[in-house]
Amino acid sequence: MEAKENKIMNQIDIQKTIRRIAYQIYENNFEEKDLILAGITQNGMILAKRIQKELKKIADLNVVLVSINIDKKNPREKILMSKALSFCEDKSVVVVDDVLNTGSTLIYAVKNFLSIKLKKIQTAVLVNRNHKNFPIKGDFKGISLSTSVKEHIKVEFGKEEGVYLS
Repeated sequence: MEAKENKIMNQIDIQKTIRRIAYQIYENNFEEKDLILAGITQNGMILAKRIQKELKKIADLNVVLVSINIDKKNPREKILMSKALSFCEDKSVVVVDDVLNTGSTLIYAVKNFLSIKLKKIQTAVLVNRNHKNFPIKGDFKGISLSTSVKEHIKVEFGKEEGVYLS
């Protein structure tokens, strides 16, 4: 039997939420000249690109995208980035993912940056769930959902765009 999906955000909701996240990021980084948006592949990178687009509309910031390739099922494995880690040195970084569930993916992505000197590191997520196993939070979050552990959140970008709960 297929689980029933409930659409909790549509394309318009997602776009409004991304715009709000972009404003929050700018408010917390308005003194910066450079800002790194480090998107966790796949959906985190899509979200980072959309946040970058909104930031360009509202701020005179040099916003650089960096992709983080991490195995979400085994985040302790080798993490690959589209730019050398040293590129991020002495800059402010926002690590972006679609859903913050247990926190394992996000904390290992953040840990990757801790070997270099940063101005600051923050996190942005579209959906924050309250099932964290690690001490990490979404500094900038779209929506927070209290769901059961058995429920699943899926974010779809593109044709069938939405946030679904099943």
